[in-house]
Amino acid sequence: MTGGEGMAGSEAVGPEGRVDAAPGAISAGDHESRPLLRFDVFTLFPGMLTGPLDESILLRARTRGLVEVYAHDLRAWATDRHRTADDTPYGGGAGMVMLAPPIVAAVEETLGSDLAGAHVAFLSAGGRRFTQAVARDLAGRSRIALICGHYEGIDDRAVQVLAADEISIGDYVLTGGELAAMVVIDAVTRLVPGVIDAASVAEESHGDSLVEYPHYTRPAVFRGLAVPDVLLSGHHRNIAAWRREQAVVRTGQRRPDLLATANLTPAERALVGRIVSIGDDEAAPESLAGGSDPEHGR
Repeated sequence: MTGGEGMAGSEAVGPEGRVDAAPGAISAGDHESRPLLRFDVFTLFPGMLTGPLDESILLRARTRGLVEVYAHDLRAWATDRHRTADDTPYGGGAGMVMLAPPIVAAVEETLGSDLAGAHVAFLSAGGRRFTQAVARDLAGRSRIALICGHYEGIDDRAVQVLAADEISIGDYVLTGGELAAMVVIDAVTRLVPGVIDAASVAEESHGDSLVEYPHYTRPAVFRGLAVPDVLLSGHHRNIAAWRREQAVVRTGQRRPDLLATANLTPAERALVGRIVSIGDDEAAPESLAGGSDPEHGR
């Protein structure tokens, strides 16, 4: 590990809903080798990261030493006795702007020699859209620094000096970047090798620019709604064809914007064309897979 360990304000996010006091410690469990991926989150509210990271897959990934998450309090790099991290905007206007010097100092000091190879990103409503493709790219990195904005925003010189990426998780505004940072951490962590089963990653939504097909489990009939016959047939080829068709149908109905980059066959493109012409409120087109399907509007 390089840079920042042992400093006040740099804390490993630990298990059981707490922030560990020993910054140089492994974030969860015992693991002597360097993790596959380390996240450094720079925020005015490090306590927000405890809790969501201490459950389910994220906790298991950290316990196994595959991923580490460190929270860094930006106020630790403030230079006045009041630990000021924001000020009024030049040119006037409502709200406060986060200061560039503490942010730049925090990132440079914490990442140290890793800075050149790390991916530094601000969570910003004006950033590029966070997608599954972006998550896949980030999962191949070894260290990611996420900087959480607050108030009216961040002095743009911090972005320029750090040559940072800017990421948005959607076309809406949050009170701060912490929730967005946790979304990025979750989406990226699950793509790190060994965190979850590779087959689950291969078949999920957005893996090939399609949303995922519908899932069913017991009972076979619930409130008059039956599981599609093809899923009970035991015919794996027909099941695979039905699932592919349903993914195409659902994407055409719910996320047609994804279809521009989807790798579709001519028959699937024709099916999508019929979906668009019929509209989401009409019955789904006839099956390509040939399987029985009693449900409407997938």
